[in-house]
Amino acid sequence: MSAITKLLQAMLSSFKDLIPIILVVSFFEIFVLHQAPAELGSILIGVVFIVLGLTFFVFGLEMGLFPIGESLAEALARKGSVFWLVIFSFSLGFGTTLAEPALTAVANEAAQVAANAGAIESNKQSMSSYAMGLRLTVAVSVGLAILLGVIRILKGWPIHYLIIGGYVLVMILTSFAPANIIGIAYDSGGVTTSTITVPLVTALGVGLASVIKGRNPMVDGFGLIAFASLSPMIFVLLYGMVFLQ
Repeated sequence: MSAITKLLQAMLSSFKDLIPIILVVSFFEIFVLHQAPAELGSILIGVVFIVLGLTFFVFGLEMGLFPIGESLAEALARKGSVFWLVIFSFSLGFGTTLAEPALTAVANEAAQVAANAGAIESNKQSMSSYAMGLRLTVAVSVGLAILLGVIRILKGWPIHYLIIGGYVLVMILTSFAPANIIGIAYDSGGVTTSTITVPLVTALGVGLASVIKGRNPMVDGFGLIAFASLSPMIFVLLYGMVFLQ
């Protein structure tokens, strides 16, 4: 199958994924609000751009990120260097999270709200520092989470014990954390598992489990994303307890 054919199939798949959203918006505009969408032409052009963006993004994942993540994990595992595998795991989690557009948006919004509420000074430097502090905290937490997840795959630890223990810790920390950081902490767990982090981290786990004797990619290769969602909640709650009390 040629690259052009694959690209067209990916474009058709992206459009199909958007159909439910288009139907929901159209239903409420026509049957509930009884009006045509404002600037319909701009909206249609935007939909075309979304389809193109999703197409190229998914196509790029399949051609680049998935193979890179799997091949690096397999190569490091075959080399038998746990040290470099651990360093790679942390660096991958840290770097991909810091680059997440969703995390940047949430951190900037949190800084703006904190400034409006008087929690920090209402100037560009303070808000930038607050937002960067949140981003770095989340990035470090995800890096450590991926590191822990890789060690779990190597050691064969049951994932449910670690996840249950993590959420128990979140519940305990929530009781002591400032009220204005709790919602941000919980949202941080969701925004980290987005467009950049998920493909690479999933490829890392599957690739690693595929080459380690006694590991099943279906059982052991997945679960890293759960760690990446859980750890930011813990670290951001701690961040609020240390810096915002």
